[in-house]
Amino acid sequence: MARLAPMNLSSAFKPHWFSADIDSDDAKAQEELKASCELPRHIAIIMDGNGRWARLKGKTRIEGHAVGVDSVRDVVEACSQLGIDYLTLFTFSTENWKRPEKEVSALMQLLIRVLRKESKELHDNNIRLNVIGNINMLPEKVGEVLRETMELTKNNSSLVLSIALSYSGKWDILQACRSIAIDVQSGNIDPQKIDEQLFESYLSTRSLPDPELLIRTSGEFRISNFMLWQSAYSEIYFTNTYWPDFRRAHLYDAIRDFQSRERRFGQTSEQINISQTVNSKI
Repeated sequence: MARLAPMNLSSAFKPHWFSADIDSDDAKAQEELKASCELPRHIAIIMDGNGRWARLKGKTRIEGHAVGVDSVRDVVEACSQLGIDYLTLFTFSTENWKRPEKEVSALMQLLIRVLRKESKELHDNNIRLNVIGNINMLPEKVGEVLRETMELTKNNSSLVLSIALSYSGKWDILQACRSIAIDVQSGNIDPQKIDEQLFESYLSTRSLPDPELLIRTSGEFRISNFMLWQSAYSEIYFTNTYWPDFRRAHLYDAIRDFQSRERRFGQTSEQINISQTVNSKI
């Protein structure tokens, strides 16, 4: 586990979450989204571009990550107000452990500070915190604060906010395979009974539905080892906006794009239209 060196992040971190009021234009935009078409039940976001944003602004990478917290706050608020059931944020990948120690330490401290200061706000707004990833690799203090926040919010019934920490899609698949192999060896599973449903029950995301909408910021066109199994039929939306500049208006654009797409799951358009017609008559 990494050891955290003291670091001052106060100058670049705004602690306020969940504004009491929603402006009229934003309320109108949300109502239009709700009326236009079905909203995605689960949105996953690859939050990218903090470092490049900081470089353009003449700031440090650490400041870029800190400013990105404001984007998290705004997107969480917007999803909660829209009635989105699940939001998953790719916060720190297994590959990110290769980054400079100072940056990793700052990210872990930032996470601790956000959770400590805002866990009550999450709880008061009926939001449940969930974590996916190899949390055994996290510093002890990070794990402690995560467990405290999850315990505090475990009975909340609104938005499920999942943060992917020390996570990668390949790791998730491999750990599921290892666990299944152990249960097969012990005789608890018949190899002939292994199917998609059973396999999914061993993934770290087993309590979550697959994301319908996957958003990637910063202009990169890849999913970077994130939710490889779960995103098999996700609609993917790429934006050039760096994460620290990403706000609810950008989220709304992604949802509008999602609503404009036809989700066929291997079927033809004609089959989808017939199914929708039958369902509308039931």
